[in-house]
Amino acid sequence: MKKWMVLAALGLSGCAQISNYDEAVKTPAPVELQGNWQTVGPQSKLISGQAMGSLIIGAEGDTLDCRQWQRVIAKPGKLTRLSDEWVNVTRQMRVMPITLENGELRYDGLRMRKVDQPTVECQQALEQVAKRPKDAVIQNIQPQIMEPVSVPAQK
Repeated sequence: MKKWMVLAALGLSGCAQISNYDEAVKTPAPVELQGNWQTVGPQSKLISGQAMGSLIIGAEGDTLDCRQWQRVIAKPGKLTRLSDEWVNVTRQMRVMPITLENGELRYDGLRMRKVDQPTVECQQALEQVAKRPKDAVIQNIQPQIMEPVSVPAQK
């Protein structure tokens, strides 16, 4: 019983400084963090080898955690500093550290590399965030992988 209480206290200790989303101070992103980051290859923290994770970090500190496979789940947030490290704070109040090592971003158990532009689905999610600035999660985007394939009729 004591073990669980200690583990819970340790788990909460990193988040104790931010008690709600509005209290987190959005911080402009350093140049090396700005951009579109995407997972490379299958990763154990994703539900499938075909699933993809993205993190979009804007110059002003706006973020979008965008995961896609059979559906798209996009979580807007903001970049801030907490205990001398960069973290992403989502509107759902998940606080996740961000580290950059040798050109790879480490985030929420994922390894990501910078790409030129976000996926089509993540671009659509960015548009939805602009239209729905208070929503904690955007889930109304269908991944292209799930769109029906039309087969030409045989003559």
